[in-house]
Amino acid sequence: MGNYIRLTLTAIFWGGTFVAGRLVVREVEPYTAAFIRFFIATLLLLPLLVQQEGRLPPLSRRQLGAVILLGLSGVFAYNFFFFSGLKTVEAGRAALIIASNPVFIAIFSYLFFGERFNTRRLIGILLSVIGAMVVISRGEPLVLLQGDLGRGELFLLGCVFSWVAYTLIGKKVLTGIRPLTAVTYSCMVGTVALFVPALHGGLIGDLADIDFVTAFNIVYLAFFGTALGFVWFYRGVSEIGPTRAGLFINLVPVSGVALGILILGEAPSLSLFGGGFLVISGLVLTNR
Repeated sequence: MGNYIRLTLTAIFWGGTFVAGRLVVREVEPYTAAFIRFFIATLLLLPLLVQQEGRLPPLSRRQLGAVILLGLSGVFAYNFFFFSGLKTVEAGRAALIIASNPVFIAIFSYLFFGERFNTRRLIGILLSVIGAMVVISRGEPLVLLQGDLGRGELFLLGCVFSWVAYTLIGKKVLTGIRPLTAVTYSCMVGTVALFVPALHGGLIGDLADIDFVTAFNIVYLAFFGTALGFVWFYRGVSEIGPTRAGLFINLVPVSGVALGILILGEAPSLSLFGGGFLVISGLVLTNR
């Protein structure tokens, strides 16, 4: 299977996580869903890591501290916000809100690390921010000025800023550690951190009552959305380069919207398509 096919399928898998997540939170609590997802993902990633490295790679004290921060931001916080937001926000709209991740990463990279923008990238950032505002406000941007946002949209913005933190921590702090190692260890940290709140939130009862559809969607999130998606994406990064591989991320919100319409019967709206067009156009310009 070629790299481009794998990367396209990965984008579709990641778009499908919004549909799967929305179905899961209809039956179980956010902490429970996140814990089970990453417990399974950790069980899948650990053997792969040992196979590639010959053992569990040791970490320096600096790397261990960074991995803990990665697990708390990119797994614990991100997935609590992700599943909480999907309780009330449609899968397609959620996919477009979270698609603004690269834009906010670029903005905070400028603020904290002094990374410069060229004109094309600046235009792309502005387009994506405007598009995200349209999607988040459901076509009424003045709502943002009034602070009258829904709880679900606020949770999804929490997703965005959690992922910004995850990315910038990894970019600045982690050195001499491979992506698979960082992700596997951060999944382990996040799983441990999620256990107590999941237990307090009804983990045992949710496991006892879980049905086949919910179990299938959690396994989908763990395998296709986390373990396989990660392996295929970073294989593409290593073989065709990060810039060309990263462009496939632009397909994630497209597949999220399409799958939300096809599987969940979500009604498309002008604000969804108009804002989505701006978000994706901006992402293409930003990552070009």
